Amino acid sequence: MSSGKLQTLDRGIALLMQVARSGGGLKIADLADQLGLHRAIAYRIVATLTDHGMVTRLPDGRIVLGSGAIVLGVHAEGSLRAMARPVVEELAAETGCSAFLSMAQGEDCVAILSTEPPEAFLNVHYRVGTRHPLGRGASGIAILASRPEQPCESEAIRAARRLGYAVTRGELQKSAIGISSPVRICTEGLEGPRFEGMEFSIGVVALDNLDVERVGAAVQAAAGVLSDRLCRRG
Repeated sequence: MSSGKLQTLDRGIALLMQVARSGGGLKIADLADQLGLHRAIAYRIVATLTDHGMVTRLPDGRIVLGSGAIVLGVHAEGSLRAMARPVVEELAAETGCSAFLSMAQGEDCVAILSTEPPEAFLNVHYRVGTRHPLGRGASGIAILASRPEQPCESEAIRAARRLGYAVTRGELQKSAIGISSPVRICTEGLEGPRFEGMEFSIGVVALDNLDVERVGAAVQAAAGVLSDRLCRRG
Protein backbone atom coordinates (compact mmCIF):
# COMPACT_ATOMS: atom_id res chain seq x y z
CA MET A 1 0.00 0.00 0.00
CA SER A 2 1.32 3.45 -0.88
CA SER A 3 2.16 5.88 1.91
CA GLY A 4 -0.63 8.20 0.76
CA LYS A 5 -3.38 5.69 1.58
CA LEU A 6 -5.26 5.19 4.85
CA GLN A 7 -5.25 1.45 5.44
CA THR A 8 -8.51 1.31 7.41
CA LEU A 9 -10.37 3.39 4.82
CA ASP A 10 -8.90 1.30 2.02
CA ARG A 11 -10.07 -1.89 3.71
CA GLY A 12 -13.52 -0.45 4.33
CA ILE A 13 -13.97 0.50 0.70
CA ALA A 14 -12.69 -2.91 -0.44
CA LEU A 15 -15.15 -4.66 1.87
CA LEU A 16 -18.03 -2.47 0.69
CA MET A 17 -17.22 -3.26 -2.95
CA GLN A 18 -17.00 -6.97 -2.18
CA VAL A 19 -20.48 -6.87 -0.65
CA ALA A 20 -21.81 -4.97 -3.68
CA ARG A 21 -20.38 -7.53 -6.12
CA SER A 22 -21.80 -10.47 -4.18
CA GLY A 23 -25.42 -9.66 -5.05
CA GLY A 24 -26.93 -11.86 -2.35
CA GLY A 25 -24.58 -10.78 0.42
CA LEU A 26 -21.67 -12.41 2.25
CA LYS A 27 -21.02 -13.50 5.81
CA ILE A 28 -18.20 -11.90 7.77
CA ALA A 29 -16.08 -15.05 7.61
CA ASP A 30 -16.36 -15.08 3.82
CA LEU A 31 -15.48 -11.38 3.59
CA ALA A 32 -12.45 -11.88 5.80
CA ASP A 33 -11.23 -14.81 3.71
CA GLN A 34 -11.79 -13.07 0.36
CA LEU A 35 -10.05 -9.87 1.47
CA GLY A 36 -7.26 -11.54 3.42
CA LEU A 37 -8.31 -9.94 6.72
CA HIS A 38 -8.45 -11.25 10.27
CA ARG A 39 -12.09 -11.90 11.16
CA ALA A 40 -11.93 -9.47 14.09
CA ILE A 41 -10.82 -6.70 11.73
CA ALA A 42 -13.55 -7.57 9.23
CA TYR A 43 -16.10 -7.53 12.05
CA ARG A 44 -15.03 -4.03 13.18
CA ILE A 45 -15.17 -2.70 9.61
CA VAL A 46 -18.66 -4.15 9.14
CA ALA A 47 -19.78 -2.64 12.46
CA THR A 48 -18.53 0.81 11.39
CA LEU A 49 -20.17 0.58 7.96
CA THR A 50 -23.40 -0.59 9.62
CA ASP A 51 -23.41 2.43 11.92
CA HIS A 52 -23.33 4.66 8.83
CA GLY A 53 -26.03 2.69 6.99
CA MET A 54 -23.61 1.54 4.28
CA VAL A 55 -24.27 -2.14 4.96
CA THR A 56 -26.84 -4.08 6.93
CA ARG A 57 -26.77 -7.54 8.49
CA LEU A 58 -29.54 -10.00 7.67
CA PRO A 59 -30.90 -12.44 10.27
CA ASP A 60 -28.86 -15.30 8.76
CA GLY A 61 -25.63 -13.29 9.15
CA ARG A 62 -25.17 -12.19 5.53
CA ILE A 63 -23.94 -8.64 4.99
CA VAL A 64 -25.70 -6.70 2.20
CA LEU A 65 -25.66 -3.10 0.99
CA GLY A 66 -27.51 -0.66 3.22
CA SER A 67 -29.63 2.36 2.40
CA GLY A 68 -26.66 4.69 2.83
CA ALA A 69 -24.80 3.04 -0.03
CA ILE A 70 -27.86 3.32 -2.25
CA VAL A 71 -28.29 7.01 -1.42
CA LEU A 72 -24.66 7.65 -2.38
CA GLY A 73 -25.11 5.78 -5.63
CA VAL A 74 -28.29 7.45 -6.78
CA HIS A 75 -27.07 10.97 -6.00
CA ALA A 76 -23.65 10.63 -7.60
CA GLU A 77 -22.92 12.59 -10.78
CA GLY A 78 -23.90 10.50 -13.78
CA SER A 79 -25.82 8.31 -11.36
CA LEU A 80 -28.04 5.39 -12.09
CA ARG A 81 -31.22 7.43 -11.73
CA ALA A 82 -29.98 10.10 -14.12
CA MET A 83 -29.21 7.42 -16.69
CA ALA A 84 -32.44 5.52 -16.11
CA ARG A 85 -34.95 8.37 -15.84
CA PRO A 86 -35.43 8.97 -19.61
CA VAL A 87 -36.00 5.24 -20.16
CA VAL A 88 -38.53 4.99 -17.31
CA GLU A 89 -40.35 8.13 -18.47
CA GLU A 90 -40.54 6.86 -22.05
CA LEU A 91 -41.90 3.52 -20.81
CA ALA A 92 -44.62 5.32 -18.82
CA ALA A 93 -45.58 7.42 -21.84
CA GLU A 94 -45.63 4.42 -24.20
CA THR A 95 -47.72 2.16 -21.95
CA GLY A 96 -49.88 4.74 -20.17
CA CYS A 97 -48.90 3.12 -16.86
CA SER A 98 -46.86 4.18 -13.85
CA ALA A 99 -43.31 3.01 -14.52
CA PHE A 100 -40.54 2.33 -12.03
CA LEU A 101 -37.03 1.06 -11.49
CA SER A 102 -36.30 -1.29 -8.60
CA MET A 103 -33.22 -2.94 -7.14
CA ALA A 104 -32.53 -5.87 -4.86
CA GLN A 105 -31.41 -5.09 -1.33
CA GLY A 106 -30.84 -8.29 0.60
CA GLU A 107 -34.10 -10.26 0.56
CA ASP A 108 -36.13 -7.19 -0.43
CA CYS A 109 -36.93 -5.32 -3.62
CA VAL A 110 -36.81 -1.51 -3.31
CA ALA A 111 -38.21 1.08 -5.75
CA ILE A 112 -35.53 3.71 -6.48
CA LEU A 113 -37.18 5.63 -9.33
CA SER A 114 -40.81 6.13 -10.31
CA THR A 115 -42.73 8.22 -12.81
CA GLU A 116 -46.34 8.52 -13.89
CA PRO A 117 -47.64 8.72 -17.46
CA PRO A 118 -48.40 12.19 -18.83
CA GLU A 119 -52.06 13.22 -18.94
CA ALA A 120 -53.21 10.04 -17.18
CA PHE A 121 -56.63 10.36 -15.54
CA LEU A 122 -56.14 7.54 -13.06
CA ASN A 123 -53.01 5.55 -12.27
CA VAL A 124 -51.20 3.76 -9.47
CA HIS A 125 -48.63 5.87 -7.65
CA TYR A 126 -45.54 3.75 -7.02
CA ARG A 127 -43.64 5.54 -4.27
CA VAL A 128 -39.84 5.62 -4.27
CA GLY A 129 -38.63 3.65 -1.26
CA THR A 130 -41.46 1.12 -1.48
CA ARG A 131 -40.06 -2.18 -0.21
CA HIS A 132 -41.36 -5.72 -0.44
CA PRO A 133 -39.96 -9.27 -0.43
CA LEU A 134 -38.25 -10.32 -3.66
CA GLY A 135 -40.68 -13.19 -4.06
CA ARG A 136 -43.74 -10.91 -4.14
CA GLY A 137 -44.56 -8.50 -6.93
CA ALA A 138 -43.39 -8.45 -10.52
CA SER A 139 -40.30 -6.32 -9.88
CA GLY A 140 -38.79 -8.74 -7.38
CA ILE A 141 -39.77 -11.84 -9.32
CA ALA A 142 -38.09 -10.40 -12.42
CA ILE A 143 -34.85 -10.00 -10.46
CA LEU A 144 -35.07 -13.56 -9.15
CA ALA A 145 -35.66 -14.80 -12.71
CA SER A 146 -32.36 -13.21 -13.77
CA ARG A 147 -30.47 -15.42 -11.31
CA PRO A 148 -29.38 -19.02 -12.00
CA GLU A 149 -32.23 -21.53 -11.82
CA GLN A 150 -32.93 -22.97 -8.38
CA PRO A 151 -34.64 -26.32 -7.70
CA CYS A 152 -37.30 -24.91 -5.35
CA GLU A 153 -38.15 -21.67 -7.13
CA SER A 154 -41.77 -20.73 -7.82
CA GLU A 155 -43.60 -21.21 -11.09
CA ALA A 156 -43.87 -17.40 -11.31
CA ILE A 157 -40.07 -17.16 -11.46
CA ARG A 158 -39.85 -19.92 -14.06
CA ALA A 159 -42.53 -18.24 -16.18
CA ALA A 160 -40.73 -14.89 -15.96
CA ARG A 161 -37.50 -16.53 -17.12
CA ARG A 162 -39.29 -18.07 -20.11
CA LEU A 163 -41.15 -14.90 -21.11
CA GLY A 164 -38.46 -12.35 -20.30
CA TYR A 165 -40.82 -10.50 -17.96
CA ALA A 166 -42.82 -11.20 -14.79
CA VAL A 167 -46.58 -10.62 -14.45
CA THR A 168 -48.42 -10.41 -11.14
CA ARG A 169 -52.00 -9.52 -10.26
CA GLY A 170 -53.07 -8.09 -6.92
CA GLU A 171 -49.98 -9.19 -5.00
CA LEU A 172 -48.92 -5.79 -3.64
CA GLN A 173 -52.11 -3.80 -4.18
CA LYS A 174 -55.62 -5.04 -4.77
CA SER A 175 -56.60 -5.08 -8.47
CA ALA A 176 -53.15 -3.86 -9.57
CA ILE A 177 -51.31 -5.59 -12.40
CA GLY A 178 -47.53 -5.42 -12.46
CA ILE A 179 -45.16 -6.30 -15.31
CA SER A 180 -41.37 -6.15 -14.89
CA SER A 181 -38.22 -7.28 -16.69
CA PRO A 182 -34.70 -7.73 -15.29
CA VAL A 183 -32.02 -5.26 -16.33
CA ARG A 184 -28.93 -7.21 -17.34
CA ILE A 185 -25.64 -5.85 -15.99
CA CYS A 186 -22.40 -6.68 -17.79
CA THR A 187 -19.13 -6.83 -15.84
CA GLU A 188 -16.33 -6.32 -18.33
CA GLY A 189 -15.14 -3.70 -20.80
CA LEU A 190 -17.18 -0.81 -19.43
CA GLU A 191 -16.36 2.77 -20.34
CA GLY A 192 -18.73 4.32 -17.76
CA PRO A 193 -19.89 3.63 -14.21
CA ARG A 194 -19.80 0.04 -13.05
CA PHE A 195 -22.87 -1.53 -11.46
CA GLU A 196 -21.72 -5.11 -11.15
CA GLY A 197 -23.07 -6.88 -8.08
CA MET A 198 -26.30 -4.87 -8.22
CA GLU A 199 -29.57 -6.30 -9.51
CA PHE A 200 -32.28 -4.17 -11.11
CA SER A 201 -35.64 -4.52 -12.79
CA ILE A 202 -37.79 -2.06 -14.71
CA GLY A 203 -41.55 -2.31 -14.90
CA VAL A 204 -45.02 -0.83 -14.89
CA VAL A 205 -48.12 -1.10 -12.72
CA ALA A 206 -51.73 -0.27 -13.55
CA LEU A 207 -55.25 -0.84 -12.22
CA ASP A 208 -56.84 -1.44 -15.61
CA ASN A 209 -56.72 -4.63 -17.61
CA LEU A 210 -53.55 -4.52 -19.65
CA ASP A 211 -52.63 -6.02 -22.98
CA VAL A 212 -50.01 -8.12 -21.22
CA GLU A 213 -48.24 -9.22 -24.38
CA ARG A 214 -47.94 -5.68 -25.76
CA VAL A 215 -46.95 -4.06 -22.47
CA GLY A 216 -44.63 -6.96 -21.63
CA ALA A 217 -42.80 -6.44 -24.91
CA ALA A 218 -42.48 -2.70 -24.16
CA VAL A 219 -41.11 -3.42 -20.66
CA GLN A 220 -38.65 -5.96 -22.04
CA ALA A 221 -37.47 -3.49 -24.67
CA ALA A 222 -37.01 -0.79 -22.02
CA ALA A 223 -34.94 -3.21 -19.95
CA GLY A 224 -32.72 -3.79 -22.97
CA VAL A 225 -32.25 -0.06 -23.57
CA LEU A 226 -31.36 0.55 -19.93
CA SER A 227 -28.98 -2.40 -19.88
CA ASP A 228 -27.18 -0.91 -22.90
CA ARG A 229 -26.89 2.44 -21.11
CA LEU A 230 -25.47 0.87 -17.97
CA CYS A 231 -23.14 -1.43 -19.87
CA ARG A 232 -21.63 0.82 -22.53
CA ARG A 233 -18.52 -0.86 -23.83
CA GLY A 234 -15.39 0.76 -25.08
